[in-house]
Order: sequence, then C-alpha cells, then structure tokens
Amino acid sequence: MTSQLTPVDPPGVHQNPAFTQGMIVPPGPVLYVGGQNGADSSGELLEGLGPQTEQAFRNLLAVLEHAGTGPEHVARLTIYLAAGVDPTEAYAATGAVWGNRRTAVTVLAVTPARPGALVEIDAIAAVPEG
Repeated sequence: MTSQLTPVDPPGVHQNPAFTQGMIVPPGPVLYVGGQNGADSSGELLEGLGPQTEQAFRNLLAVLEHAGTGPEHVARLTIYLAAGVDPTEAYAATGAVWGNRRTAVTVLAVTPARPGALVEIDAIAAVPEG
C-alpha cells in the first residue's frame, strides 16, 4: 500500500491552509482511534482547554505510533469541544502538538460525558503495511 493520502479540495469550495475538504485513503488497514481527552497517564485531566487539547493530541499520537502509523496518515479528525468554550485556545494548542498538517476536520460543541473534560479528539488513519 502506498501511504500517500490525497487531499480533495474542489474548485468553488472554500480553500483553507489548515484543513482539506476531503481525503482519499489508499486501500489497506485502517485505524479508528476512539476519543482521546486531556487526561495524563494516571487518568487525571489537565487544567484548562489549552493543556487538555495538547494532552489529547499527545494521547492520539501515542495511539497512532503504537498501531504503526503516524499523523501523516490521518485522514480525518473530529474535535469535540465543551459547549461555551472559546475554540481559539484549542486551535493554538492544536498547532503546538499537531503542527501544520492538513486533514479533513470536524469541530463540534458538545456536552462532554466526563465531568471537567473540555476537549475530546478522535481520528481515522491509514496503517501502512510492512
């Protein structure tokens, strides 16, 4: 399997340097990463939206690495933010850990199931064979 994902950004649809409108994933194994929140290895939530967002992305990166893939193979992210929080801090924290990686992204305002959680992130990634 080639590990190359192909962004889909049709003319006439808003173009954004931070994300792509769609992503074509080559055939092969796919990893579905369940929601990662801003908890450390002991299960304790970090304080604040920025630190929780950074930790959620670190947790996501750990799952990707353990599965034999990496952020360059992520086709889609879904970011759930607690309703009422200002997403600006989350966007800044995303860049600090995730970097400048364009993928298909959905951001939603929700009521988290875990008290105190301000962010949760799930992902779909290709897993290179070999």
